[in-house]
Amino acid sequence: MRFVSEITKGIFKENPTFRLVLGMCPTLAVTTSLENAIGMGLAATFVLICSNMVISSLRKAIPSAVRIPCYIVVIAAFVTTVDLLMQAYLPTLAESLGIFIPLIVVNCIILGRAEAFASKNGVLYSAADGLGMGLGFTLALSCIAAIREFLGSGNITVWGDFALRNIHNRAMVLFILPAGGFIMLGLILAFINHLTALSARRKGGETPLPLELDCRHCTLCAISRD
Repeated sequence: MRFVSEITKGIFKENPTFRLVLGMCPTLAVTTSLENAIGMGLAATFVLICSNMVISSLRKAIPSAVRIPCYIVVIAAFVTTVDLLMQAYLPTLAESLGIFIPLIVVNCIILGRAEAFASKNGVLYSAADGLGMGLGFTLALSCIAAIREFLGSGNITVWGDFALRNIHNRAMVLFILPAGGFIMLGLILAFINHLTALSARRKGGETPLPLELDCRHCTLCAISRD
């Protein structure tokens, strides 16, 4: 069923962080704790689903020449909603995430899905695409954050007071510093690429090339170059 495949695609085959290598700023910045990662992922998921649905429903009414500014206006409306709701009901998390919630407006995952998918497909499939990409983004952030927080502080803060404390007493502070984010992301990407290549060789195929949907093939960058 296409609806289900659009969801699972974003979680596994075209994971925005591990396969498309998009949204690196929040990936590296907010993954110092699992709580921050889950909060950012869920916020981005909400914006992805809502903006995809609105842009899909308006795709025939938006003039091609001004579609990118129109996308940004739609996305900004939902980001503002998320930001205000978080400040009202989750003030601690909102303060911890800081500027990275408003910066969802220009997150290349959100804009990329609006341009590459929502503007060309129906509302239902666009919602499924947004859900899948959002869940994939949340999963990727959570994996990185859990490892970084565990190694860097010996804790795993799942949400609020629900946390595992003092799991070990050999904290490696490097992993909760900016350099640790780059190191951990690189190690995970290398591991995933190794498994992908190993699986392809076992099936008798060639090592797969990078996906053509990643940042190097971004349609928004192509527009700016033209």
